[in-house]
Amino acid sequence: MRERERIIRLWFDMWLQQKDMGIENIFAENAVYVESWGPKYETQATIKHWFEEWNFRGKVLAWDIKQYFHKENQTIVEWYFKNKMNGGAVEEFDGMTLIGWTPTNKIKFLKEFGCNKNNYNPYQEGDIPQFRDEKAAWF
Repeated sequence: MRERERIIRLWFDMWLQQKDMGIENIFAENAVYVESWGPKYETQATIKHWFEEWNFRGKVLAWDIKQYFHKENQTIVEWYFKNKMNGGAVEEFDGMTLIGWTPTNKIKFLKEFGCNKNNYNPYQEGDIPQFRDEKAAWF
C-alpha cells in the first residue's frame, strides 16, 4: 500500500511541478486514463503527450490528498484540486480517483470523479427545494 501511495503522490507532484518525473515508470503501456469531464486517454504515450501539452496551457496550483482506500488491486484517493489556465480561468473542486493496478504496481486504469465545492442546502427555506439558477459544473 505504501508503494502505491508513493506512486500516486509522485503523479500529483508531477502536475504541481509541471515536470515528467517518470510517467513510464508509473503507468502501464496500455493504461487507460478517464478525466471526470469526459476525455479518455488510452496508452502511456497518449497520457504523456496530454500531460506535456496541458502544462503548456495551464498550471496546477493545488492537488491535496485527503485520504486513501485500498482493496486488492484497486485504490481510491480523495483529493482537492485547483488549477489556473493561461487565459486566467481558475477551477477548483473536490474529487476522487479510482485506480486499478498491475501485479507490478503500475497504473493500468485511472478514472477521476469531481464534486462541486460550492455546496448548498436547497431545503434551507422550507420543504420545496430552491435550486441555484446556474449552469451545472462540467464534472
